[in-house]
Amino acid sequence: MTPPPTHQTRIPAAVWALGFVSLLADIGSEMVHSLLPVFLVTVAGASMVTVGLIEGVAESTALIVKVFSGALSDYIGKRKPLALLGYALGAASKPLFAVAGSADLVFGARLIDRIGKGIRGAPRDALVADIAPPNLRGAAFGLRQSLDTVGAFAGPLLAAALMLLWANDFKAVFWVATIPAALSVAVLALGVREPAPSSAARRGNPIRRENLVRLTRAYWWVVAIGAALTLARFSEAFLVLRLHQGGLALAHAPLVLVAMNAVYAVCAYPFGKLADRTDSSTLLGWGIAALLAADAMLAWSNHWTWGWAGVCLWGAHLAMTQGLLAAMVARTAPADLRGTAFGLFNLASGASMLVASTVAGAVWHFHGAPATFAVGTGFGLVALLLLFARPADRS
Repeated sequence: MTPPPTHQTRIPAAVWALGFVSLLADIGSEMVHSLLPVFLVTVAGASMVTVGLIEGVAESTALIVKVFSGALSDYIGKRKPLALLGYALGAASKPLFAVAGSADLVFGARLIDRIGKGIRGAPRDALVADIAPPNLRGAAFGLRQSLDTVGAFAGPLLAAALMLLWANDFKAVFWVATIPAALSVAVLALGVREPAPSSAARRGNPIRRENLVRLTRAYWWVVAIGAALTLARFSEAFLVLRLHQGGLALAHAPLVLVAMNAVYAVCAYPFGKLADRTDSSTLLGWGIAALLAADAMLAWSNHWTWGWAGVCLWGAHLAMTQGLLAAMVARTAPADLRGTAFGLFNLASGASMLVASTVAGAVWHFHGAPATFAVGTGFGLVALLLLFARPADRS
């Protein structure tokens, strides 16, 4: 891709558009996903085993698709068509949830939705890196993450409000979810212009050995640190369970994720700007320290003061690290292999999340909640050691 000029001082409008695409898509998705487990059990008559199977297959499929969509965007030299296809599939799945009367159709809709997410993830992140000037990449990724996270907590809040207003009419809420999902496709189609491919860009199969060896040691260190960090940051469902142990009412359980995502949304852009002006290792180290503190607090006590402080630090950690890691991937990977690089990074992080959540559940079951967060602290220390051992970045 043609690199943008480095003297720009404002984030390009196309990056803002991509941020609003993420916001709208997340509102639509989270309106459905926040209600889907209850819908499956109470309306579709599914068992908990079926719910777990649907989620496991859907998420695993998304992980696999991420690698190939990123590589395909490098192969064809274009990111937007694949991102557009991914968001369109996500939007197309929403009416299927609204008409579903059985677990089979929900499974099909969920699979289409996750395939869409897998297709769009790596090309979209590579597109942000292609559009944003190098001196503003941290701010650009932070902005996109911030807007994406606004959608992550606005969707469940809107779903809850509509359920109260419409007397628990699941399908009416699912139909409303089609609106922001369709708008996300329209904003991407009309509001984002992809840079022209560089004439010097290499073409061919990006996952052939001669291309993969061009992914530098610095890049693989970022992948390793990101995977280790994800092991320390298992599913946020365990945050909800920990605060519930401390007396949080079930009706207030969604507020845990709302609080975490609110901190994440507010802090992601400022920390993204800071990433453009400071040493990346230093900021990443502070982000890991925030997660270590959150894990330690949640291991220490389930009292609401420690619990809510841990939840807020968890959100601050996400704000400090997620956009920064994306910017580090963009900086350490060749421009014509960015899609592949983001796909591999997302695969490693996603696989680590599956492992982490499985381990966390087992530790919680056999040894209790404090041990679960203590294990998270241990994985966080491993990520910190990897960061300290990381060779100096000479890019």
